[in-house]
Amino acid sequence: MARRASEHEFPEARLPRSPAGMAEGYLGGQLLVAMPSLMDPRFARAVICICAHSADGAMGIVLNKPLETLSFEDLLKQLEVEPLPPQRQIRLLAGGPVEGGRGFVLHTADWESDASLKVSGDLALTASVDILKAIAGGGGPRQGLLALGYAGWGPGQLEIEIQRNAWLNVTPDEALLFDSQPDTQWRQALAKLRIDPLLLSADAGHA
Repeated sequence: MARRASEHEFPEARLPRSPAGMAEGYLGGQLLVAMPSLMDPRFARAVICICAHSADGAMGIVLNKPLETLSFEDLLKQLEVEPLPPQRQIRLLAGGPVEGGRGFVLHTADWESDASLKVSGDLALTASVDILKAIAGGGGPRQGLLALGYAGWGPGQLEIEIQRNAWLNVTPDEALLFDSQPDTQWRQALAKLRIDPLLLSADAGHA
């Protein structure tokens, strides 16, 4: 059942900022890949793009949890955005358990606005209805994913989880981010690390 329009927001909000560039010890722009030992149903076999990471904590978007309760067309209607030909489509994701009614678009950095957060040299995150208007009108970034909600960690929390072997990390490429199917993305991320998931155990270290 479609949710009410008021439950889905794309505010001109200030997004968290990562340190400039890929600062040592921080994982902005990297993918987290859940270890098989991570049994939390919210993150089992999850692949998460870390969009901001600093001493204050981290936030990211879960890439392989499709949002099955809402279509892009329904969301545009709820936000009163009129699609114009040639209308494009964009994959909708359940981006994480935090602020599930708030929308984010993770996208290639060929399109940016004042509301965009630079995730890496080739990647940006935008929480503004302007990007939806651009996509609905056939423009916008070359590639993108629309997520409702995000995954968040407090200060030092992600580092502790990595030390406890809950996550691996890998540098993404555009195909893995935007072209992989959700049901195979976890294995593809492990394959990029040249890891056989059958050989992983709770005692394995992180990359």
